[in-house]
This record gives sequence, structure tokens and C-alpha cells, in this order.
Amino acid sequence: MSKLRARIIYNPSSGRETIKNELASILNVYEQAGYETSAFATTPELNSAKNEARRVALEGFDLIVAAGGDGTVNEVVNGIADLDKRPTMAVIPAGTTNDYAHALGISKGSFLESAKVINKHQMVKMDIGQANQKYFMNIAGGGLLTELTYGVPADMKTIFGYLAYVAKGVELLPQIKPINMRIEYDEGIFEGKASMFLLGLTNSIAGFDQLVPNSLLDDGKFSLLIIKTANVAQILKLAAMALNGSKHVNDNNVIYTRTSHVKISVPDGENIKINLDGEYGSDTPVDFIDHKQHIKMVVDMDSIKSTHITDRKLI
Repeated sequence: MSKLRARIIYNPSSGRETIKNELASILNVYEQAGYETSAFATTPELNSAKNEARRVALEGFDLIVAAGGDGTVNEVVNGIADLDKRPTMAVIPAGTTNDYAHALGISKGSFLESAKVINKHQMVKMDIGQANQKYFMNIAGGGLLTELTYGVPADMKTIFGYLAYVAKGVELLPQIKPINMRIEYDEGIFEGKASMFLLGLTNSIAGFDQLVPNSLLDDGKFSLLIIKTANVAQILKLAAMALNGSKHVNDNNVIYTRTSHVKISVPDGENIKINLDGEYGSDTPVDFIDHKQHIKMVVDMDSIKSTHITDRKLI
């Protein structure tokens, strides 16, 4: 019987460029877990991680480890999501916010300890979102607040981490304006002015668990959040309500529902830039589809709330 094969795709710039110093030890963790393991350092070339993930998937590798931030994970997902046979994925968080790793129960800290989660033999078939021809694993959104990640320079992300996003968000608040949107979802249609919408596949968005509180990782449905107000005071109030037990979902300025399909368009012909996992994805119109239990992910089941998974049986 041939040995299982694993490929670590790592961003050498992530983790303040320290992850490469621990690479030999990380490789050894997966070797000890039964995988013949090799590594690939991403380059500035467009789609470097995506192309490598696709290459090794087509070669029949059993496991791909995405070591970096949410951007690296997103690229790997996009490299394999449309294949008939997809490798298992693991994540070693080394980015700024690491929302997806948090959703998998893998906390940022020691790269080595994150790698050792493989030894728990715990996996979940995770939902993956599709936006037209692109895929995402955590969040999609549109509206001014969702564009703040575009304006944070890479060096600020590295040095200041999540605080860089907070600073940019405060800067953008006075510029918020409502946009005419048409949002079709399973149980209805919203037509009118809104400042933003969010589609969550997990409950971990921008470092917070409270924005989409009842998200499930594997049930085939997005959490759809529509913010109808563009009033700064009301938005700040909603933010406070979110932090206070997710009470924002019951506010009149909010639509919150669960849906497997969403279609976004702008009736007056303007475009909304769509954010996918923290990066620019495309412009409207966009069709969103939730692919139920699409990619098997290594998780730390002991750190995931039982209410966030429909089936806790180990794979």
C-alpha cells in the first residue's frame, strides 16, 4: 500500500515571516502522522497557491495544508473546489485575522501545535460558497464597510494586525451611503436601499463570533445579513447590539436569514464590488451557491461549539 502524500503550501510572508523558520518541524509532524510530506513556498505570481493546489490535487495528493492567512486558504480552496476528486485540507493560521482557522477550532499561536491537530483524526465536510465562477470558504459581502480590507496596506496588516482594519473602518464610517440593491434568497426578495450585505459560511467574521450567531459549518446554507440603514449612529448602535448577545438580528434595520442561494443585483446599473474572504472577488450581478459538505477539513472538534456542526460524527 502506497504512503499517503501531503503538500504544505505556505506563504513565506505570513506570520511576520517566521513560519519558514519552523518548516522542518512542521514537516516532521505530518511525516509522523503517516504522510510523505513536501512543501511549496508561494510566490508573488498571481494565483501561486491556487495553481500549486490544483497541480498536486490532480496528481492525487491526499492532504493539502494551507499555511498562511485567509487569503492563502482561499486560493487553495479555489484550486480544488471544482474538481471531482478533492484532497482533504488542513490549515495552519499565520495571517492577520485567521477567521477560517478560528471557525475550525484552530487558534493562532504555535504553528507546530496547529499542525499537530492532524493527530486528533478529526475532520468535518465543510460547506464551500461559490460566487459566479469563484469560490470562498468563509464570507462574502458588498457595500462600503466590506471594502475596508482593500484599503489596508500589506505592511500595516503585518505590523498592526486586526487594529489596522479597525482604524480603516472608523475612517470609512462617515462615507457610508445606501445603495439600491435587489437581493433574492430562498424565502424572499429584498428590494431597496442598504448599506451592506454579508454572507457567512462560518460564524467567524472579522474576528467576531456574534455577527452571524447561528451559522452552521456543514448544513448547506449561508447566513445572510442585510444592513438597511446607512446612518452612522444607527450602525454604531447595531455594532453594540451585536457585541451584546447578537441582539442586532432582531432590529428593524436588519434582515437576517438562512439561505442556500442568493442573487445580488443593482437595479440602477451601478456596480457593487463583492468581497470574498477579505479580497476583491467581482462586481455585481452575482449568483451565490452554497455547496454542502464540499471539502473535508481537518478540525479540532473539541474547540468547536456543538451548535455549529450538524453531524459531529468523526469522518
